[in-house]
Amino acid sequence: MNTCLPARLVTAGLVLCLLARAVPAVASEPLLLHARSRLPVAGMPGAFAIVESELRWDPAQTAVVVCDMWDQHWCRGAAARVAEMAPRMNEVLKAARARGVLIIHCPSECLKPYAGTPQRQRAQNAPVVATEVPLERWRRLDPQREPPLPIDDSDGGCDCEPACKHGAPWTRQIETLEIAAEDAITDSAEAFYLMRARGITNVIVMGVHANICVLGRPFSIRQMVLQGQNVVLMRDMTDTMYNSRRPPYVSHFRGNELVVEHIEKYWCPTITSTDFTGLAPFAFAADDRPHVVMMIGEDEYHTWETLPAFAQEELAPRGLRVTTIHASPSDKNHFPGLSALDSADLLLLSVRRRTPRAQELELVRRYLQQGKPLVGIRTASHAFALRDGQPPEGCAAWPEFDPEVLGGNYRGHHEAPQAGGPRTFAWVVPAAADHPIVAGLPAEEFDVCSSLYLTSPLAPDTTLLAMGQCTGQTPDEPVAWTRSYQGGRIFYTSLGHPGDFQLQPFRRMLLNAVFWGLKREVPEKEAVHPAAT
Repeated sequence: MNTCLPARLVTAGLVLCLLARAVPAVASEPLLLHARSRLPVAGMPGAFAIVESELRWDPAQTAVVVCDMWDQHWCRGAAARVAEMAPRMNEVLKAARARGVLIIHCPSECLKPYAGTPQRQRAQNAPVVATEVPLERWRRLDPQREPPLPIDDSDGGCDCEPACKHGAPWTRQIETLEIAAEDAITDSAEAFYLMRARGITNVIVMGVHANICVLGRPFSIRQMVLQGQNVVLMRDMTDTMYNSRRPPYVSHFRGNELVVEHIEKYWCPTITSTDFTGLAPFAFAADDRPHVVMMIGEDEYHTWETLPAFAQEELAPRGLRVTTIHASPSDKNHFPGLSALDSADLLLLSVRRRTPRAQELELVRRYLQQGKPLVGIRTASHAFALRDGQPPEGCAAWPEFDPEVLGGNYRGHHEAPQAGGPRTFAWVVPAAADHPIVAGLPAEEFDVCSSLYLTSPLAPDTTLLAMGQCTGQTPDEPVAWTRSYQGGRIFYTSLGHPGDFQLQPFRRMLLNAVFWGLKREVPEKEAVHPAAT
């Protein structure tokens, strides 16, 4: 069969046959994607709640759209970031392709080098389909659906000094990205026609730039969402044209995050490349913000929801970069992407009775042996300890983690607070009143939602910050303290119930602990409450 016949000579039935031939015949396991969205909070105008969810997509019904990863750009900085990102993106494409996902390369205005290739003809031969919403060459910001972007990109977004001269030097897609025989190439509505011919309803968008082409092109987010496709943006495989000397006067990389957040609020969820590579999410080398890695693996206290929300509400706006590592839902002892610890400046730990793969637990040990800081909450006291039995083959436990690293002595807990029942409350001990971690906390006792852990006696080299009491129970128990491990700053609190994250004293203490661990001044202002973001 001649796949190079002109489109006008190929019947619709023959085209569908041609298109089907490139689809892998062997069924593949569903893609498991960890998606992040921002949903409006009822009754709180302007407030959004971060929602983490799992998507299971059929690879045969999924396409990856590579948006405008050009070989050159008029902005030197933009071109350098594309070149830096491209090797990781190529690994993602190879992994997706191996799973049976269709790869559609979309280097806009650069199709001439690909004329006559099977990949180009594959897109050209897709039968045109009618659409209820027109597929335009460009879909501009929709004021009926979204507010203005959170960055001022009116100058074009060049962050270089001196600013680069505008132009259009791109000639093709950057050659770092391999184009396989089964891929497709287009820069138009052909992408959607090809998806429709293949029965593809799921779209993963990656490429540049998030505030411009990634939103506006006919094959990209706005237009694919309006066609009813299920769309996600791979947020660590994109960049933004933003000049940090323009409002809101944040770093280039924070500006990129703000645009991603805009997309999560008004258009579609986002994922990271970890879902395909198992590696830590990609980060640009020039992104020198302090890097906080959150390791989350527990089934009881919903920190897989509360901690990412806390990070986005409290840490990211204050100039920190946050990577969230979740335990795999199919293997609760596996933490994909934990190699992010190699570049971490602080580890925030919320894990309960998991025995990670031996090499993953070794990453944690190596991190702490380097004298790097740790903030542990709630079940971190028994993060790597089993109640009984042995770890699964290839996994490892660390039952001494609590006394060895945290300096605690977890022995269970009192009854949980309840209406009309036991009350649990905490207070700052007088000797710690001037410690940075308790700055901004009330002088008097405050109620908490966590049941009171039995943590005493503490190691003699700990510094006690706060005590807690459960009414009718004795004795009082430590609820927050610090110590040093291998020269690194360690903070632990037995609090961390979902309700605690709604309490200003707890949020303030956790925020302070992160900055203290990083050896930075704790923020002077009160912590930002979710209702204010």
